[in-house]
Amino acid sequence: MKNFGLVVSLIFMSYLIPLSASAQNFSPEMLVEQFRLSEQNVVLLENTDHIIPLKDLEKLRIAYVPVGFETVELNGRPFNEGQTLQDQLATYTKIDVIEMPAGHSGDEVSHWLDQLSKSHNLVILGIKNYTLAVKDPIPWKDHDALISKICEKLPTIGIVIGRRPGADWPELLKAKAILTMSHTGLFQQSIAAQVVFGGMGAEGKLPFQLAYFPQNTGYATKGGMRFAFTLPEVEGMDGKLLRDSISAIVEEGIAAGAYPGAQVLVARNGNIVYHETFGYHTYDQKLPVKKDDLYDFASITKITGPLPALMKLHGEGKFNLDAPLKEYIHIRNRSNKADLSFRQMLAHNARLRPYIPYWIGTLKSSARYPWEEGWNVQAVNDGNFRGHTFREDSTRNYNIRITDNLWLHRKYRKKMFKAIDRSPLLEKPGYVYSGLLFFLLPDMITDLTGTDYETYLKENIYHPLGAYTLTYNPSRQFPLSRMIPTENDTFFRHQQVLGIVHDEGAAMMGGVSGNAGLFGTTIDLAKLMQMYMNYGSFGGRQFIKESTLKEFTCCQYCEEGNRRGLGFDKRPEEYPEEGSYMAKSAGPLSFGHTGFTGTFTWADPENGLLLVVMTNRVYPSRDRQGLAQLSIRPRLHQVLYDSIISGKRDEK
Repeated sequence: MKNFGLVVSLIFMSYLIPLSASAQNFSPEMLVEQFRLSEQNVVLLENTDHIIPLKDLEKLRIAYVPVGFETVELNGRPFNEGQTLQDQLATYTKIDVIEMPAGHSGDEVSHWLDQLSKSHNLVILGIKNYTLAVKDPIPWKDHDALISKICEKLPTIGIVIGRRPGADWPELLKAKAILTMSHTGLFQQSIAAQVVFGGMGAEGKLPFQLAYFPQNTGYATKGGMRFAFTLPEVEGMDGKLLRDSISAIVEEGIAAGAYPGAQVLVARNGNIVYHETFGYHTYDQKLPVKKDDLYDFASITKITGPLPALMKLHGEGKFNLDAPLKEYIHIRNRSNKADLSFRQMLAHNARLRPYIPYWIGTLKSSARYPWEEGWNVQAVNDGNFRGHTFREDSTRNYNIRITDNLWLHRKYRKKMFKAIDRSPLLEKPGYVYSGLLFFLLPDMITDLTGTDYETYLKENIYHPLGAYTLTYNPSRQFPLSRMIPTENDTFFRHQQVLGIVHDEGAAMMGGVSGNAGLFGTTIDLAKLMQMYMNYGSFGGRQFIKESTLKEFTCCQYCEEGNRRGLGFDKRPEEYPEEGSYMAKSAGPLSFGHTGFTGTFTWADPENGLLLVVMTNRVYPSRDRQGLAQLSIRPRLHQVLYDSIISGKRDEK
């Protein structure tokens, strides 16, 4: 092995260091070699009922129970020895961390077990330096009886970090699955978590005999079921070029005041090769951006909210793209939109207006609609509203919260739908981006499925993907400290917009709309986009019919100069040198979307590339144009293509 001394030093402390941090300072060859060794070092000793890889995530309520890990000092900061394992498990789905009971009395343990079994149906034990037990006294021996009871009461997966020849642990043998590894190794904690969820397959063999397992024991499982977290070099990319280039571009934007912070995620061939955070929530630099922070997706909602539901329904034969609007949505027969097809509207080829600023129409100082004389595009909320619109405090009728001091009438959404119905069509045919249809889609999806729109998405798409942060109105579920603020609104809400949708129209829909309103983490958005790139498949399940995905992601009216797919944006045939936000090298099969708040995602099935970029470029004001002026998005996107060394994963 090259640089043997350095590798030994690296391995000695590496079980404490997350993968992304470790990858910065060592040669690509050394890292790839260590990755391969770590893959072989993780051994699946038991796999009753083929529980690994885990399936049907929406049915699982998982508790992660760490045993024996200590907090040590690393680079001057406290670091938990098992943090890498815990964090990696949490990238796949919702995981609750449950600490062992502090006391050991029978009543305390019994109560703890009862609570655990009521709230969870699967336990993952992460055990530090247990060698499937030893005959000599060990500091964690007091937990043996409890571990045995956990394994008896609930399906349990034991992940044991540390082993030595001859070790036994009969208590843990009652677990459904046992994964073991040495306590040293750069990537082993991460790989163990990936094996549990099928991101990687188990392939290691026991290098020596344990009391209950002969040498060469080791179950094999298949990977590729969900994301793996690996090195760029493993997927045929230049890791140094990728990391250095992305960092330089993102930091340039922060220095220029284009945004206070950002996240960038890159996947290739279905595996995440880069995920880093930059900067802070705001320019006061109080809260650094973290990987589990939630962003306002803005218009990316269009392809992540109503679109997956429509595609699923289309594949099931319950939704016809070429049907007129009036077939699925309650609209006047004489409406100028009644006979527009969904294909036209989803491809932004239906002469619909781009947008209606509904809130301006509630002010007495303005006309009701943009097409009427007296419309005041410069209006500011002065508190002087028309009747049955807004008031400062909530009542039974004014129950749609915009802010604590601004409440909308519960029936006002009907007026919003009426405005869409009565809005004039544009004179000229052709491509004009419009969000109007997307306001109507949630109710339509509810009618077609018989299930509340958001509930349908969570039960059929988000939760089976393990994407539990994808949600509307996130402050119902998550602390504000995890949410990235968008704008200091000085004309409508007169406050910082945090944890509520930035788009005013979506806010007036109660935060649940098809045009905007969805929030989530970078990695959960990536899961959905990867499912699209897999043409409907992810986690061992076909969510959407393959032919449907191919139809929605292909250009619909190219002959008319409209590059759009159905909901999805596409690369234009003639790449514009200015004003584009995808890379020039993006392939013709690629697709994605942008969001007004500074979000961007793009998938390229032909090259196996996925990019997610999250910023809050509208902070503190939407007038900031640095993200576009510095061409941050297309430059970041182009880095992915420039980093490609080879087309396929390295041979093992």
